[in-house]
Amino acid sequence: MSDDTSIAAHHAARKARTKKRYAAERRFRLYGVLAILSALGFLAFLFTSIIGNGWSAFLQTSIRLDIHFDEQVIDPSGARADMQLRTANYQRLAREALAARLGIDADDRTAARDMNALLSRGVVVQLRDMVLDDAAIIGQTASVWLLASGNVDSLMKGSIDRATPEARRQLNDRQVGWIDQLAADGGLKKRFNTGLFVNGASSQPETAGVGVALIGSFFMMLTVVVLAVPLGVAAALYLEEFAPKNRLTDLIEVNINNLAAVPSIVFGLLGLAVFINFFGLPRSAALVGGLVLTLMTLPTIIIATRAAIRAVPPSIREAALGVGASRMQTVFHHVLPLAMPGIMTGTIIGLVQALGETAPLLMIGLVAFVVDYPTTPLEPSTALPVQIYMWATAAERGFVERTAGATIILLGFLIVMNATAVILRRRFERKW
Repeated sequence: MSDDTSIAAHHAARKARTKKRYAAERRFRLYGVLAILSALGFLAFLFTSIIGNGWSAFLQTSIRLDIHFDEQVIDPSGARADMQLRTANYQRLAREALAARLGIDADDRTAARDMNALLSRGVVVQLRDMVLDDAAIIGQTASVWLLASGNVDSLMKGSIDRATPEARRQLNDRQVGWIDQLAADGGLKKRFNTGLFVNGASSQPETAGVGVALIGSFFMMLTVVVLAVPLGVAAALYLEEFAPKNRLTDLIEVNINNLAAVPSIVFGLLGLAVFINFFGLPRSAALVGGLVLTLMTLPTIIIATRAAIRAVPPSIREAALGVGASRMQTVFHHVLPLAMPGIMTGTIIGLVQALGETAPLLMIGLVAFVVDYPTTPLEPSTALPVQIYMWATAAERGFVERTAGATIILLGFLIVMNATAVILRRRFERKW
């Protein structure tokens, strides 16, 4: 009887332990699901915040005016000299057209001052470029969409509250009335902001763009691809396939792994000391930024390439060597092609990391105010993440949406590059 009682107690205890283990497993799964949901929630909040603040940057308020390209204002001599066409008083043409549209008396200085505040200072560049592109327009009248000022754009996008008392509002009641009049007539609209992609740096948010930053980032990424990829792959091949296993190679491997964890600003200090101060390369040049990012990306590419090479089964090497292939032929004809998907994935991930870096670029002076496009990697430029940083520190209201809009563009590039890495890996990966 005691034996039956003991067996029953043993079964009950074992059942209780099993039930406890199952409960612990369910709790662990629940914790994992909660962790994933929390991460997705934070990610959704991040994207919602960025897109919610930045989508309006892709639209820009413009005013349609009938501009009379008066020859007496643009080129009274009729010589069509380049300097004369560049320095003409285009602001006067825009003001006269807006005054005629609103029916404002030219002698009313207060009204003229309020009216002029509706136009962006970028209208001078718009009209000048039209004349420089086609001088035949001089003497004619054309309907042109001109940029509105940043305050008008903010009012149209709801960033300026109409209910705010006039004394504390950037636009007075008369200006708001003019804006409503133009909007009702179809002469004031929010249009797609191409300037965000083609313009350079500007102190006015309505004329600021990431064009120069995109060119600078392209030059830097080109430098990284040309230098980091072949050097990283070659170093990984040598360490994994040819280098003897001794203390020196062990030391090199440890240092490569440590360099992958070094803060990026340290590479910026290195670039400042070596490339700028020692070699005398120009400050704020895309070439220097590319060299710094190359040093920072090399450890990532080497580690990823070695992992891809190590994943190739030893039987591939043994079969190639068994049929008479040399060590070099085995590596380049068999091992490297099979490891290529992993190598491409690691390379793209390294490039993605480099594209989003800001700290090392700040150290080498890529925070310059650059208006014109750089034509070579040695000319002053900036980069997309640095441009975002500079806009984030600006005080004007319009730069808030520009910051989020540029972040959306940067995230778009990062998503495309990561998706490319995934597609390449799935397409070319082989399983044994």
